[in-house]
Amino acid sequence: MKRIILFLLTNIAVVAVLGIVASLLGVNRYLTANGLNLSALLGFALIMGFGGAIISLLISKPVAKWSSGVRVINQAQNADEAWIVETVRKLADKAQIGMPEVGIFEGAPNAFATGAFKNSSLVAVSTGLLQGMTREEIEAVIAHEVAHIANGDMVTMTLIQGVMNTFVVFLSRVIGYAVDSFLRRGDDRSSGPGIGYYVSTIVLDIVLGFAAAIVVAWFSRHREFRADAGAAQLMGRKQPMMNALARLGGMQPGELPKTVEAMGITGGMGKLFATHPPIEERIAALQSSTER
Repeated sequence: MKRIILFLLTNIAVVAVLGIVASLLGVNRYLTANGLNLSALLGFALIMGFGGAIISLLISKPVAKWSSGVRVINQAQNADEAWIVETVRKLADKAQIGMPEVGIFEGAPNAFATGAFKNSSLVAVSTGLLQGMTREEIEAVIAHEVAHIANGDMVTMTLIQGVMNTFVVFLSRVIGYAVDSFLRRGDDRSSGPGIGYYVSTIVLDIVLGFAAAIVVAWFSRHREFRADAGAAQLMGRKQPMMNALARLGGMQPGELPKTVEAMGITGGMGKLFATHPPIEERIAALQSSTER
C-alpha cells in the first residue's frame, strides 16, 4: 500500500514540478501565446510516460513466464524441485513477503524475480544454474531474488522509468515547439506545427531517451548491490553470496528477455547502459560490508 501511495504521489509531483518550472521560467506564457496548451501537454506526458511503464509492470509476470519458457512448480516432481520450493518459502518468510510462485526455465545460468506486487511475485531459476552451482550457492541466488521482491524493486524501477519517460515526452515536445516557432517566425500558425516540430521531437525523443536509459541503468546497478546485501542478510552471512557471484563470474551467463533482464542475477552490456555492476565490484562491496 505504501508503494502505491508513493506511485500516486510521484505522478502528481512530476506534473507539479514541470508545471512550476515552466511557470517560473515564463515558458508557459510563451507556449500558450503561440498555440501550445501546456496543461494538455502535461497530461499527455503523464499518460504516455507512466502508462507504458504501469502496463509493463502489471503484465510482467505472465510475460516473463511466456518469454522465458518458465515452468511453474505447482507440484514438485522430484526432490530437487521440492528443495527449491521449500528454499523460496523459507527465504520469503524471513523477508516477510507472501510466497512467490516458483519456476524453472531451460537455459544457461541465470535467475530472475518479477511481478507487480510484493505478495504475488515469481522467482525463476534456470536449469544451467541448478546444474552448475552447489545448493548453498543456489540458495544465495534465490535469496538475492527474494531481496529484490522484498525491496519492492519492480515497483521502484517502474517509478523511475515512468518519471524518465514523462520528462522525455514533455521536454521533447516543448523544445520541438520552440524550434518550430523559431523556424516559422512570421508564418501563419493556424495550420498547426510544421516540419521543424516533428523532426525535432523525433530526434529529441531518441537523444533524451538514451539519457533516460542511462539514469535507469544507474539505478538498476545501485539496486543490485542492495539485493546482494539483502541476500547476505537473509542467509545470515555474506560468504554464500560471494561464492555464488564468483561462480557466476566463471560461467557464461544466459541472456534473459528484455522484460526481465534488469531483475536477473546477471545482465547488461556496456558500462553506462548495464543493468548490473561487474561481478568483481559486487564481490568487493560484499567483502567491505559489515555483514558477517
